[in-house]
Amino acid sequence: MAFSLKSVLRSTSLAPAGSGGQILRETKLPGETIAQKFWNAVRMRGSAVALRQKELGIWREVSWTEFGQHVRAIAMALVGEGLNPGDRAAILSSTRREWSYSDYGILCAGGVSAGIYPTDAPAQVEYVTFDSSSKVIFVEDEEQLDKVLQVRERLPELRRIVVYKMEGLANLDDPMVVGLDEFERRGAAYDQAHPQEFDRGLASRTVDDVAILVYTSGTTGRPKGAMISHGNLRWVIEHFPEELDQGANDDKMAFLPLCHIAERNFGQFLSLETGARVNYVENPDTIAENVREIAPTVMLAVPRIWEKFYSGISIRMKEATRFEQWAYKAALAIGYQRAEYKLSNRPVPAGLALKFRIADALVLDNVKRSLGLHRARFSVTGAAPISPDLIKWYYALGVDMYEVWGMTETTGGGAINLPGALRLGSIGRVAPFNEMKISPDGEILVRGRNVFMGYLNMPDKTQETFDAEGWLRTGDVGMVDEDGFFRITDRMKDIIITAGGKNITPSELENELKFSPYITDAVVIGDKRPYLSCLIMIDHENVENYAQERSVPFSDFASLCRTPEVQQLINAEIERVNAKFARVEQIKKFRLLEVKLSPEDEELTPTMKLKRKLVNEKYKSLIEDMYGASN
Repeated sequence: MAFSLKSVLRSTSLAPAGSGGQILRETKLPGETIAQKFWNAVRMRGSAVALRQKELGIWREVSWTEFGQHVRAIAMALVGEGLNPGDRAAILSSTRREWSYSDYGILCAGGVSAGIYPTDAPAQVEYVTFDSSSKVIFVEDEEQLDKVLQVRERLPELRRIVVYKMEGLANLDDPMVVGLDEFERRGAAYDQAHPQEFDRGLASRTVDDVAILVYTSGTTGRPKGAMISHGNLRWVIEHFPEELDQGANDDKMAFLPLCHIAERNFGQFLSLETGARVNYVENPDTIAENVREIAPTVMLAVPRIWEKFYSGISIRMKEATRFEQWAYKAALAIGYQRAEYKLSNRPVPAGLALKFRIADALVLDNVKRSLGLHRARFSVTGAAPISPDLIKWYYALGVDMYEVWGMTETTGGGAINLPGALRLGSIGRVAPFNEMKISPDGEILVRGRNVFMGYLNMPDKTQETFDAEGWLRTGDVGMVDEDGFFRITDRMKDIIITAGGKNITPSELENELKFSPYITDAVVIGDKRPYLSCLIMIDHENVENYAQERSVPFSDFASLCRTPEVQQLINAEIERVNAKFARVEQIKKFRLLEVKLSPEDEELTPTMKLKRKLVNEKYKSLIEDMYGASN
């Protein structure tokens, strides 16, 4: 079906929330701990909308008062179960409002909250639950419950399993399992009988106590539980740059895993501090639809989402009429001219600004509406490297994008690009919540009140992470220019040194390859090799559409990857990227991964990044095949 620029206009089912042009930011939210901040927000904001979630096709609003009622009931139910201050509870669920209810409930009871990726296998669920000594675990549904039931005999500390969605479990007779609704009823009854207990829970923790455990993805070994204090979290959300301020008239979209520091801190906790509304997507498969309905004014996403949006427009424009293609190209050309000024921190000339407003009204606004970004005041990208060309494309559309850098161990803080102070290809200047410097061997070091407390049960790993002066070793190789902009060149362990002695930073090549609408991810190989090669994970949907439009025969994913037409398509994308690099830095051979991967597969992190070390090991024969003739 041909793509029409007018046809992408979508209406939103949300109530109008304003343009977001005026920030209704309150003063710093009082409270020593995150739990105290939350309860003060409930008292201060009352009937104001805190969050939305879709139910039976309708976006249902939840006020701060209702939010607080759920959290208080959960907190008191936990206390009734014997959860003492400092005890841990885990959450195994996709991102939804009940996740936040449980998270704040644990904190308000004085507990420590540990998130588990919903894509984790039972063995991983067992590891995190056991390592954290969790006494209670909240699970989303029957599927996640099954994982816990498979391993609970090896979890001696576990006392209670609370299920959000009880569909399919009506006949379950298990004394350890209870539905969330019933759990909250028990909590409300306990609260009525012990009215002072909630305030005791709020007062039981200090700024220096552990608030949450965030487990690393475990790409280089077993996951490590990063201990993040109330003070770590407070320091970042209270000192978030004013240039990217948010307020009560902003809508944000929650869809990244809440057990990841990005969504947890800059989605959930920053929204607590600022009063911005959080809109929870229905499920991971409805992100594209939900973002159009929500039309967020502020959006945080990982590069894979931004790449997916771009590839969707690129593919649809190939199906558009000639006139529509011409209009898009002409409007985007004006957008790119304007982007050059904004990306170099120069004022846009009045004449060009007028031309852009016309191009936006006639063409670009329709494109942004098709993505759900037409109300976005700004967007943020982080958690992984991104192609500078992709950022420039968003600026050409009229969506300001700021790249940030941080890690779990820095509570998501680190460096950030800001309006009037950004540099394409950099991660920005030092954020206001920490210090940064480059070590003599090129490693980025961080120090500040946002730096975590250490790894749970791993004192040796914690000690290895810090140098003698208390600087956190990030593992990222980088540089800083004369203007204070930091640039990451690669992970220290990922630098490739070819057989000829040439140092290669594979992430630069990989980011350029992922800019293609036909490539989801790539791993460049070549350490101690005569030349560079690459393993490619194709974008299934886009490549499949490409093949079908050309009547290319295939029966499954593997046969699709093997077709000469697809091989030629990917080869052309690689040659496009090779043209930007010196001959010694170019990819000479490639292979396609013939298995359709998902976050459940061990090759991928929960944020859909290929694990370099594991890919090198698992596909060793495929790699050796690319060097067979040269060895």
